[in-house]
Amino acid sequence: MITKRWSVDNNVDKGESYPQLSQAADLLKNNEVVAFPTETVYGLGGNAENDDAVRKIFGAKGRPSDNPLIIHIAQQRQLNAFVEEIPEKAQALMESFWPGPLTLIFNMKKGVLSDFATAGLSTVAVRMPDHPVALALLEKTRLPIAAPSANRSGRPSPTTADHVWEDLNGRIAGIVNGGPTGVGVESTVLDCTGEVPVILRPGGITKEQLEAVVGEISVDPALTDEEQAPKSPGMKYRHYAPDAPLYLVEGTREDIQRLVDEKKQEGLSVGVLTTAENEGFYQADYVFACGQREFLETVASSLYEALRHFNNTDADIIFSEMFPNEGVGHAIMNRLMKAAGHRVIS
Repeated sequence: MITKRWSVDNNVDKGESYPQLSQAADLLKNNEVVAFPTETVYGLGGNAENDDAVRKIFGAKGRPSDNPLIIHIAQQRQLNAFVEEIPEKAQALMESFWPGPLTLIFNMKKGVLSDFATAGLSTVAVRMPDHPVALALLEKTRLPIAAPSANRSGRPSPTTADHVWEDLNGRIAGIVNGGPTGVGVESTVLDCTGEVPVILRPGGITKEQLEAVVGEISVDPALTDEEQAPKSPGMKYRHYAPDAPLYLVEGTREDIQRLVDEKKQEGLSVGVLTTAENEGFYQADYVFACGQREFLETVASSLYEALRHFNNTDADIIFSEMFPNEGVGHAIMNRLMKAAGHRVIS
């Protein structure tokens, strides 16, 4: 398959001056799959109403089919076609955070969306991305678009069109290049089907921000207990991982350097994932910084880029610093834990 590429300025206004968006939308309407930018990561879109389109998403990614997908929409009114009801708290959250990096889970009307998109569940995860290119493309399709991250399953999520090209060239119909993404980690996933909303995946909107709007928010126990099965899209399997094994280190930078020295003495090529504050401290074969520890939003936006850098090296093992488990740090640590397969050295 030949993968087309289009570049679109992220200041696009409804895509009217960009015929290439019409080309991408036509492919989606013809049940092909197309990658496009959002404010979080690049998504791999397909018509959520069509079984063949959704199968192509799973096939391109190599993603297990029991993993539900998030549906992307451009207008809130689209929910009426496939959602049973919109709870009051969900409506308040949409008014506060849509468009934005918040995915809400609703009870679903049967017979509208492909069962493959929802993995046969009675619920559906939906969001409205806060990216002008994504919204313009979604407007042109006038379809609910299923869109997981546009990477091969298990690899770090893509934050640039080049990342998508590395993973999916020849496997998908097209890539819309709207420049690098902003948030850098996927959306927060919130189950709104019960009385108290439940965070199933931490992301760009924090628990504190959600509680400021609707009060009490609980957290899925599976986020802290790896023995429990996660409920969120994209969280059931090892994910976000670089090629070399990654270990999180609960300790000082001196502790990390001792581990580096030990592995180098064993003849291994060693990488360290750190931040700008400590980048000059480590004596390792490869040292990559993901933002500034003082500003965790910069760590989130650079995390996947840094993890992908290691794949362009011959690193045999990677050690990573840990981050405060608060605010957007919840999302950072969640992704690092998944990338490391929960391997932590204390």
